[in-house]
Amino acid sequence: MWELRIAEAGRRCGPEHAEAARVLLLHTAGADAPALARVYRQGTADERRAVLEALPHLVDGPEALPIVEDALRTNDTRLVAAAVGPYAARHLDAHNWRHAVLKCLFTGVPVDSVADLPRRARADAELARMLDDYAAERRAADRPVPHDLYRVLDLTGHPATPTGTGAPDSVTDPTAPDGKES
Repeated sequence: MWELRIAEAGRRCGPEHAEAARVLLLHTAGADAPALARVYRQGTADERRAVLEALPHLVDGPEALPIVEDALRTNDTRLVAAAVGPYAARHLDAHNWRHAVLKCLFTGVPVDSVADLPRRARADAELARMLDDYAAERRAADRPVPHDLYRVLDLTGHPATPTGTGAPDSVTDPTAPDGKES
């Protein structure tokens, strides 16, 4: 019965309170990983986001990682931002976490959304290499490098390589509808 209430939350609570109501319903129901996966799989984008927000409070182990991995495969920036929250910080392995950070850069999700970013990025030479490669690809295509890339690169503690990322020559404004430089 509580699963029906998840779907009704938007109508009953209005858009400004629906997510909080959905998260509260999930907590009250004590939803486990299989129930969360079912709600996520059957839900709208808003319902899926609520599941992602509730994960770190309801699931202690990695059994809900398929939900996070699915959200990271989407191009819905709200789902990507929710997917890189505290649950992902605790349970994504290094390889998948690095790709989640790059997904944020690709899609314009602010890296401030990435939970525990400073700790996980610290001294991560592979992440620094991936960032450098991404910046080089952007430059080769004559496209601006997202400013957040430099923030993350700085967190890795690795200097920019000669082929890559030095100081930003342009900054992408992710709030601009066409991604123009600011």
